[in-house]
Order: sequence, then C-alpha cells, then structure tokens
Amino acid sequence: MTAVTIISPAEADWQRVRDLRLEMLRDTPIAFMETVEAAEANSEDVWRMRADRGNTLDSVQLVAVDASGRWVGTMSGFVDRLDVGGPLLVGVFVSPAARGRDAGVADALLDAVEHWARGQGNSLTLHVHEDNDRAIAFYRRRGYDLTGRTIPYNLDPTKNELEMRRTVA
Repeated sequence: MTAVTIISPAEADWQRVRDLRLEMLRDTPIAFMETVEAAEANSEDVWRMRADRGNTLDSVQLVAVDASGRWVGTMSGFVDRLDVGGPLLVGVFVSPAARGRDAGVADALLDAVEHWARGQGNSLTLHVHEDNDRAIAFYRRRGYDLTGRTIPYNLDPTKNELEMRRTVA
C-alpha cells in the first residue's frame, strides 16, 4: 500500500491544484468535462477559486499526497440539490504510478469522500463516462450500482455519462 496523507487544499495551493488538473486532463481526457486547452486558459483567479472550492459546508475537495510530497490523486464532492438531490462525487483522478488496488490511493480518497457524504445525505452519486471501464470497475468493486440514468457527455453528445450510486448512511 502506498502511504498517502489526505489533505484539503486551500487557495494558496492553486498552482498545485492547476498542475494536478492539467495532469488529469492529459491522462484521461474523457473523464472530465473540460479540455486541456480550456483549463490552460484559466486565469490565476480561477485557479485560486478552484483550489478553495472544497472549503464550504456543501463541498469537499481532497488530495492524496505521497511520502515525497507529490500530489498523486484527488476527489471532490458537492451537494447537488437540483440534479441528484444529494452528494455528488466529482473530479476523481489517481496518477498512473499510484493506481491499483494494492496502492490503495483511490480507496483512501473515496473512503474520505464517503465519510463527508454521510453528513450530507444517505447516498453518494457519481457520473462516469461510458468508455471509462477502469473507473466503472473500481466503483462496482466499491458497491456502486448503475441507476439506469444517463447524461449526454458535454464534450461529445454521442457519448454518455452513466450514473452510479451507493448508500453511505
């Protein structure tokens, strides 16, 4: 198991948040509703806001930091009262070198988000690109089930995001 510390970034971490987001977009472009080009065009003010957006009552943003201080993964959540009626998992990424069940990084991050979600509702919902087999397998292993709902993927409306949900209460 990879030893990681789970932290919540703050506004001052904006450059590291930006660097991790760009790594995410380059590694798995279908997993996020943003292009690398759009992210690179963001101003420092936007990145500062993004770095700090997990610090509200209705949201969480977590980062896994390895023993060397490298940010190797992230997951966030927010209470989506309009669409899913409760906590929604978003922005999930683990760096390639920190992936896998034995590394435990994804599990550590999801454990922390699920802990937060318990205080927000009875279940945690997520949306995953239909072609992201690795992520779907991870969520299934963690007890998430398809709800049957699909959402057109904003960067390619011929593809869908699949909704999955798990009871966390």
